[in-house]
Amino acid sequence: QARLVESGGGSVQAGGSLRLSCKYSGYDDNYNCVAWFRQAPGKEREAVAIIQAWSGTTSYSDSVKGRFTISHDDDQNTVYLQMNRLSVDDTDMYYCATRSQVIGPCATGRSKYTRWGQGTQVTVSS
Repeated sequence: QARLVESGGGSVQAGGSLRLSCKYSGYDDNYNCVAWFRQAPGKEREAVAIIQAWSGTTSYSDSVKGRFTISHDDDQNTVYLQMNRLSVDDTDMYYCATRSQVIGPCATGRSKYTRWGQGTQVTVSS
């Protein structure tokens, strides 16, 4: 059974950094796309960073580009999201999600991802 476990959330002041981790297990991770989504109350869940695990190809939303970095440790089956220069606008619940995709760049839509973690809260104060 697939299992995704996020960790690393917490509270930080604006300008600070946090690193989120997502450890996945229990499924065939060939052609794995791993995405970090975030969602504020009353808003849509949006993908902020995606990595194509077998190629290392990454993509970012405009709101985090240049500040967040997604990376993958194949030996540990873990994906990281390094978040730097955090602002209050980054305050959200962050979710890790995966999908298997053989062809093309990783999908970005929430509905395309079939495996989800429980989420980890990130709170940035001014």
